[in-house]
Amino acid sequence: MSGPSPFIDKAYDETMSLLVEARNYVAFQEGVDQRSLAPSQRLQVSYESMRVTSRLTQVMAWMLAQKAVYAGEMTQARAVGEEFALSGGDICSDPSGPDNADLPTGLRSLLERSHSLYMRVSRLEDMVRQAVA
Repeated sequence: MSGPSPFIDKAYDETMSLLVEARNYVAFQEGVDQRSLAPSQRLQVSYESMRVTSRLTQVMAWMLAQKAVYAGEMTQARAVGEEFALSGGDICSDPSGPDNADLPTGLRSLLERSHSLYMRVSRLEDMVRQAVA
């Protein structure tokens, strides 16, 4: 099988970039952003950070399975199985957060971009499943 499609490569690179950005936010900026917030707002920041992490982890796992298909390491039929399926549907597909002015700007940006990526990959996963069926 030939190499991954340009879309898979681009989405993989976008996912990796967002993962690094999210990691840096949590490691270096989240604590600073939370200092002046009320406890309920700090909890919301932590929850939304976990949502970003969840989305990106799910997408990266799916991307790695697709890369394994293109590398000849597994079949597409196996890659579309439940073992490699996107999960966290209700939490990950929830678009809320970016419009919450109580959240730090950087986190709102990560929420918006990770949601967009998750939804695009979810649609791609559906297309791949239909093609295999």
